[in-house]
Amino acid sequence: MSSPSRLSVCRTVCALLLSGLACLPAWADRPKVGLVLSGGGARGLAHVGVLKVLERERIPVDVIAGTSMGAIVGGLYASGLSALEVEREVQRLDWDNVFASRVDRRELSQRRKEHDFEVSPLLEVGIGGDGLKAPLGSLSSRVLEAHLRRLTLSASHIRHFDQLPTPFRAVATDMETGQPVILAEGDLATALRSSMSVPGIFAPLEVSGRILGDGGLVNNTPVDVARAMGADRLIVVNIGTSLAPRDTLSTLTGVTTQMINILTEQNVQQSLRTLTPQDVLIAPRLEGLTSADFNRAREFMDQGEVQAEAMVLRMQDLQLSQADYAAWKTARQRRQPPSPTLQFVRTEGSDLTRPDLRADMFASRSGQVFDVAKAERDINLLAASGDYLRTDYRLVRTAEGEAGLVYELEDKPWGPNYLQMGLDFSADNRGRSAFNLKLVHNRHWLDSAGSEWRNILRLGTSPLVGTEWYRPMSWQLPDGLSGFVATAASAQRRTFDVYRDPDGPEGARNERGLTQIALEAGLNWRELGEWRLGWVEQIGRDRLSLATDDYLLSRPGMDLVERWRESGWRLKAVFDQLDHAYFPTKGWRLDGQWFQGRGRARQDSSYAEGYLRYIDVQGQWVNSWGPHTLSLMGRLALSEGAQPAIGRFGLGGFQQLSGYAPFQVAGPQAALLRLGYHVRLSDMPLTRGLFAGTSLEVGNAWQRPQDVWTGAKKTGFSLYLGADTAIGPVYTAILHSPGVGPTLMLFVGRP
Repeated sequence: MSSPSRLSVCRTVCALLLSGLACLPAWADRPKVGLVLSGGGARGLAHVGVLKVLERERIPVDVIAGTSMGAIVGGLYASGLSALEVEREVQRLDWDNVFASRVDRRELSQRRKEHDFEVSPLLEVGIGGDGLKAPLGSLSSRVLEAHLRRLTLSASHIRHFDQLPTPFRAVATDMETGQPVILAEGDLATALRSSMSVPGIFAPLEVSGRILGDGGLVNNTPVDVARAMGADRLIVVNIGTSLAPRDTLSTLTGVTTQMINILTEQNVQQSLRTLTPQDVLIAPRLEGLTSADFNRAREFMDQGEVQAEAMVLRMQDLQLSQADYAAWKTARQRRQPPSPTLQFVRTEGSDLTRPDLRADMFASRSGQVFDVAKAERDINLLAASGDYLRTDYRLVRTAEGEAGLVYELEDKPWGPNYLQMGLDFSADNRGRSAFNLKLVHNRHWLDSAGSEWRNILRLGTSPLVGTEWYRPMSWQLPDGLSGFVATAASAQRRTFDVYRDPDGPEGARNERGLTQIALEAGLNWRELGEWRLGWVEQIGRDRLSLATDDYLLSRPGMDLVERWRESGWRLKAVFDQLDHAYFPTKGWRLDGQWFQGRGRARQDSSYAEGYLRYIDVQGQWVNSWGPHTLSLMGRLALSEGAQPAIGRFGLGGFQQLSGYAPFQVAGPQAALLRLGYHVRLSDMPLTRGLFAGTSLEVGNAWQRPQDVWTGAKKTGFSLYLGADTAIGPVYTAILHSPGVGPTLMLFVGRP
């Protein structure tokens, strides 16, 4: 080829290159802008306000690096969400329940719900060969993780974060080496969760063989990470928590928080010293707002917006024209892949449990098109068992191209032996008091069928020891019905006064001992409740003493002992949809039992034997309007046949004919109606809040079934302040009944 020909070719190539460059949008020829978002818990919600201003001012962001909450906000934005969409998702979350340690109570199995009335679910430790084991975190990230999973589904097929609509990096800490870990690939939702694993608050996450904790420990404001991504100009948002004053350092929690703040602040200042005059630092003023104030999300976002607007002049040279910004936005739009048809659904990660036994209860099935609502329902079902530290899901594709849904489970490291502790204490101005310490042990997954062993020990005024073995059955019935068998044994003793006239003085004091053995089969009906039918043997003893007259005693002033035994069939049913065991705000509960068998009683030389039948049913309905809650409760108990001389059913005590002592109103038949009201007054640390309430009750006990509600009624009234705490409910109350008068009472635990 001649020299002129080569020159002609070169000219042609140059012309083509120049024409190509001319076709590039104007926004492509500008400095690459990096956005750096720091960690800081709830304070990180201020980042959302900053993003809104950047969008409003048409300032593009080319790369994002974030830590902890900064990683979450930045990662969602990098996945293609707009600032307004991120803001909408923040506002949608119920922050009061985002970090709840378990699923909504109404979604638990009935077996788990019943434990709430014995011990607080908030206090749980493990028992192992090396002693007691505490949970890895004080809060659960389960709800937040599910939210992140749903919001990042559009990026579920992306493995490297450079392929996101906006390239992104998250910073975490290797908890074994103390080195920073830059998360640039993998599963986006997992990366975001890993970056926010605050020590002592959220459990660390194992990713690719490394235990990852909060990135704020080593690099809370990752300026260097954004520069390594090629950023020419930086917009840095620092919302780190300032050091706490002296008066907060008197507790272990305060000192621990201060230690983390000191570590974080040191690396923040080191990062900020590397900024150049061209970089922009935005530091929202968040005085009076802490890293735990998630329920003040609106205030955080507003403050971020205000501070970003104050820095707009510093960023004016980064603004694009409306046309160029529209082109930039179009280029970063997230592309939602179509939902795949599932070729398989499986679980992974659990060494202890057999969740495959529950596969027929999963809403997601092989052959169905993936549905995020069904997947979230399934991980809630798994979380409700109480066996897992984490329950998550992800869409996968095999090497053969098959699409599937994998539920990722992580067993609780402190399981499967769990110990819960509780306390019952009461005292009143009449000199009556009671104290009980309760220990409840649960061993989950004794075998591949999911058998459980539950033991309870109560020491104090009313001692109790009990054990139950529970085994789920493999067969399933339609509509979520599943079977089980259970065998239980218990022995307990309680002391109460016996009255001839409930409105008069006590006639004797009774010490009642009761031993019970039961063999039952039952049906669980999803999360609604359960039925049980089985054979029951009960052996009881009443020992009456301190007699003041001849009431029930053949020899006044002497003890009388009555022994009795009952054998027969018992049908029990419990359906519970209350949102909380104590101070519920909505829901209902219905429980009852029916017994048919034989009763035998011996008192001194007398002996009685014959058929025995009784039924005891009660129901409760609760609803709320704002902070105000109204409840209605009713109970009906009827019996006939051979039974102890002391009335089988007793009323009295807080909200059970308030003003009367427990079992002060007793008989073979009883009925009660109660109307209650409470209002949530304010938040209190370590509680669900402070409540004030009142109740009005009417009822009585009778000798014959036909007498129920036909004779005189007794009434009771209560006025109380209470709180639902980590050790159980705490009340201070004034109780009153016309026949007894007012009683001032303080108690902790089950009334």
